Amino acid sequence: MTYLDSASTAVGGPRRIEIIDQTLRDGPQSWWGMKLRRDMGLPMAEELDRTGFHTIDLVGSSIFEVLARHCREDPWEQLISLSRAMPRTTVRAGTRSNGIVTFGLTADSVMDLWVQRLCAHGIGSFWIYDGLFNTDKIGRLVKTAQAEGAAAVPCILYADSPFHTDEYYAARTRELVALGADGIELEDAAGLLTPERTRSLVTAIVQAAGGVPVEIHFHSNNALAPLNYLEGVLAGATRVHTASRPLAAGVSLPSTENTVANLRYAGFDVDLDESHFAPVEQHLLRVAEYEDLPVGQPAEYSLFLYRHQLPGGMSGTFKDQLRARGMEDRFEEVLDEMSRVREELGYPVMATPFSQLVGTQAVLNVVTGKRYSVVPDEVMIYAHGFYGTPVAPLDQEVLDTIMSSPKAKSYTDWEPPQPSLDELRERFGGGISDDELILRLLVPESDVEAMRATPARNRDFAPTTKEMRFVRQLVETSVGAYLHIESGEFSLTLHGDH
Repeated sequence: MTYLDSASTAVGGPRRIEIIDQTLRDGPQSWWGMKLRRDMGLPMAEELDRTGFHTIDLVGSSIFEVLARHCREDPWEQLISLSRAMPRTTVRAGTRSNGIVTFGLTADSVMDLWVQRLCAHGIGSFWIYDGLFNTDKIGRLVKTAQAEGAAAVPCILYADSPFHTDEYYAARTRELVALGADGIELEDAAGLLTPERTRSLVTAIVQAAGGVPVEIHFHSNNALAPLNYLEGVLAGATRVHTASRPLAAGVSLPSTENTVANLRYAGFDVDLDESHFAPVEQHLLRVAEYEDLPVGQPAEYSLFLYRHQLPGGMSGTFKDQLRARGMEDRFEEVLDEMSRVREELGYPVMATPFSQLVGTQAVLNVVTGKRYSVVPDEVMIYAHGFYGTPVAPLDQEVLDTIMSSPKAKSYTDWEPPQPSLDELRERFGGGISDDELILRLLVPESDVEAMRATPARNRDFAPTTKEMRFVRQLVETSVGAYLHIESGEFSLTLHGDH
């Protein structure tokens, strides 16, 4: 097999490949809907910190929203706790160049403050993405992050279309490197890459990067990512992204365990302490069992994926939307419509916010039965070019339909608002801290108040017997004033105060 020959015979001996860990960020984002609470993450933080990862990815703005709204947990406190628990390793955050949480556009002042406050709480590296490569926005955040002492790694989002050629991506790479980037990340969120395309694309990007490190971050939606990682490092990539096995595979990334083994078998040098793999895996399996959460499962190859290019994390959302309308059996029809909408809108990359824009428009087209009879504001803003210039022209007939509505015409002379931080503070009565301002802008006030009124949850995920897990579950879920458990020689009686 060529992989066993190429790396081991490299000039100067084995080349070192560094690992970016995604066990705390993209793994739970892919499999658990971002619902990784602090009590789930902290017990494995020290193990991850001692493993020897180049970087540990930790947070994004959508995770902040999910923690506050759905887990009723202060995301700032989680960030601080986890970053302090991993002092040996650089921790990373991800951000769009022009938006946080919302699928719309965020003021530059808020984007800069978001990066600055993350750095203040321990973030030392950022991956910065923009599907339409707004270099002005990306460049400003690169400088903002670096001014705070953090590394800035702009991200190239892979898409499969006649316009997203190797030459196109090489040109974008040269533009990003010219911004002063500390690295370039290539992300394949939908798992679309084939080994052949990985070989040519990574080669083109590495050459265009001119010595700047290139990272590869491939999802396994189509089961090809482990093979593509080998092709990518042979083509010159020096860092790969992985997650612990229970949060890997399928819609997530390849597992750390398998990737490290493959790289070493292929003759590469990977300097990680494997003794920390098993404790992390065992902890995650207990969390999945206690919380009734799924564990990573390999996907099967699907040719249909290349048509709709839907990121794995969006499938459940679409099915829920259709189920609510009694149309769950039309899921594949929605996926087909997505592919048509994507082509009509100029082949946007199927990543936030464009995957949501394309997906929402496709659902509306199917549900209403009349294509583009209902168009979300964000699609109108996109059609006006406020997100940036699409890689291909929009279908003229579709564009005319979108622009024919009075609401779309109202955006003709619109400019995205650019309020100052002082103006934004006044919305909340003034005098609030920077952290509180960010939180209030990310999360509705009612959810912030509900979060603050909810006691912190500190579930114990330590190893125990099946019987004791059952007892713990009874104690945690009991709502009465009296609980009695008896099994063999074991007896436990609890009395409440009221």
